[in-house]
Order: sequence, then C-alpha cells, then structure tokens
Amino acid sequence: MSQKTYNGFSMAHLLWGNLRARPLRSTLTIVALAIQVFLVLFIVGLTTGIVSEWGKRVEGVGADILVQQPNSSIFFAMSSPVLQESLGERIARMPGVDEVSPVLIMMDTRSFNVVYGIDYRSFNALSKGFLFIRGNRFQGPNEALVDDIIAESRRLKLGDKIMVLGNEFTISGIVAHGKGARVFIPLRTAQDIGGADQRVSMFYVRSKGDTEATRSALVQQLPDYRIRTMAEYLTLMNSSNLPELRPFIRSFVGLGVAISFLVVLLTMHTMVLERTREIGILKALGASKVDILGLILGETMLMTACGAIVGVASTYGLRAILQHTAPSLTVLIPEDWVLRAIFFAVLGALAGAFYPAMRAARFDPVDALAYE
Repeated sequence: MSQKTYNGFSMAHLLWGNLRARPLRSTLTIVALAIQVFLVLFIVGLTTGIVSEWGKRVEGVGADILVQQPNSSIFFAMSSPVLQESLGERIARMPGVDEVSPVLIMMDTRSFNVVYGIDYRSFNALSKGFLFIRGNRFQGPNEALVDDIIAESRRLKLGDKIMVLGNEFTISGIVAHGKGARVFIPLRTAQDIGGADQRVSMFYVRSKGDTEATRSALVQQLPDYRIRTMAEYLTLMNSSNLPELRPFIRSFVGLGVAISFLVVLLTMHTMVLERTREIGILKALGASKVDILGLILGETMLMTACGAIVGVASTYGLRAILQHTAPSLTVLIPEDWVLRAIFFAVLGALAGAFYPAMRAARFDPVDALAYE
C-alpha cells in the first residue's frame, strides 16, 4: 500500500520533518515520556526486588513455621516486640517441634538495614548454621555479625566499629548473606536498646518433619497468634499480592500517566497553533481530516516510541550500575511490567494528543491559510 503524498512529500517525511524542525521541544517531550516509563519500571522493579530478596532471606533462616503476634505485617521490621520470650519454652514443649528461636527485629533508620537480635545458639541451630567467611560468633554484648554484602559495600573488616541502632558495635564475624537480616546482635542487647525486656518480635520454629501437623497443633494451642508455614509465607512475598504496596504502585502509575498526558497536551497544542498555516496548506492540497488526525497522532506515537526506548534502556542501565555500586539493593523488573509501562505511556500520550489533533482536523483551510 503506497503512502499518500502532498506535493512530493509523504506523510512519513512530514512526521520526521516536523520533529526535526523543533529539536529542543521534541527532545524534551521524549525525555518526559522516558521519565514516565523509567518511573514506573524502576519503582515496580525496586519493590519487586526488595520483596523477593526479603522472602529468600527469610527462607534461608532454616525454619518452616513462623509464630507472630495477631494482625502482624509480613514485613517483620514493622512488627512490634510484644511477644513474651517465655512463650518460646511453651512452643518448644509441643509435639512435632524440633527447634525454636526467638528474634527481636528492628529497623536501623540510619542505614535502613533490618537488624536481628538473636539467641545465637537456637538461631544457629535452625539450619546448618552461619557460614563464616571471616571471624566467629559474637561473645560480648557489644559485638555484631554482618553479612558479606554489607561488609563488601561498606568495606568492613573484622574488628571494625559499626553503628547499629545508634550504638557502637565491634564486628566479630562476617557471614554469608541469606539468613534473614544483614546485621545480627545479641538478643539481650537488642532488648535493652528497644526497651523490650523479655519480649521479642516473633519465633522461628523448625518442625521434626510434618510441618502441617505441627502448625495445626500450634494453632490449637495458640489460637490468638498468627502462625504461618514458610511455604505459605513465601507465596505472599509477591509485590502483586501485597495490599500495602498496591496503592503505592498505582500512585506512581497514575503520576506517570499524568506526566505523559500533560506534556504531550502542551506540546501538541502549541505545535498545532504554530503550524496552522501548514495544516491549511495540507488541506488545500487534498489532505482529509483523517490524514491530519493521523499526522498529529503519528508524531505523538513516534515521540512515545523514542521515549519508551530511552526509558526502558535507562532503567536497565541503572539496574546494572546498582548491582556494582549498591549490591544490597535488589531491582527485579518483571517482563510484563515493561509492556505495561509502555502501554501507560502510550495511553497518556494519546489522551494528551487527542484534543489538539481533533482541533487541527477541524480547521477550515481558508481560515487556516489566513492565520497570522
């Protein structure tokens, strides 16, 4: 199918020519559309990565049952230490329970790292134990263990001082990552810092093999607590399944669509006003309303395509940089969200271009040619 031409120029030539005629405006519009795609992809990738990585670390602890307070969040750092530590002895006496470990979980607001206050013996017994890269377990109340990712990113070594929860600790050991937290301190020290005497945030429980039967027994004995198997917990660790994250992600998606809508509306509206005479000439040469409409929307789609390519490339580029500069920050970009981000960019851009395109298509050629 041949392209329609006007005085020797095809519509494709007109599209590229119009964009090149005002390179700064076209570039800024493409950048704005790229920011919209980048914003959506990076936020979704960041939340997905954090949730996925957190789930893997919890799984790596070695427990198969989690005992928490009622209505507790699946994000452990948001759970208050209200469980009595003595509850662990009651859980340990139940049939089917092999090991119980109390944990006090706190968020270090300075470094944004989750800190575990642990009873070393029971926590280490949940699995094959910590894999020490250097050093050994903490011996004193002001000693701490850090994982290899924190040690590498912050260039820490044995004997270094580190500020944790506003207190100074000496690093006694560097362990392989994947055991729930990135920083571990003695349980008693964590309780003193948090003002949670004899209280903990949760209990990690390892069954003797029959996880479901052990969980059922715990539910019967402790009906007022939230008790999940590790398998159940891991199914929840998906950003699309978390009601807490949905409004957050939707807000950024809405913001991105608003950006593309407003930028394209302003750009195309200004462009139509500036090219009123040109549109009149095209109509005088035989262009129909559909041709004018297609020209305006075609320019919009061309800029959107360029913006989408730049936005996707920028997101993956930043992820590659973060893998080397901030290894503790995981960004996982779901493939379906790449298509969604592009769709939202197209949706916002077409919505923004529709009014200017319709206005241009309705121009009377005589009036348009007389426009000053």
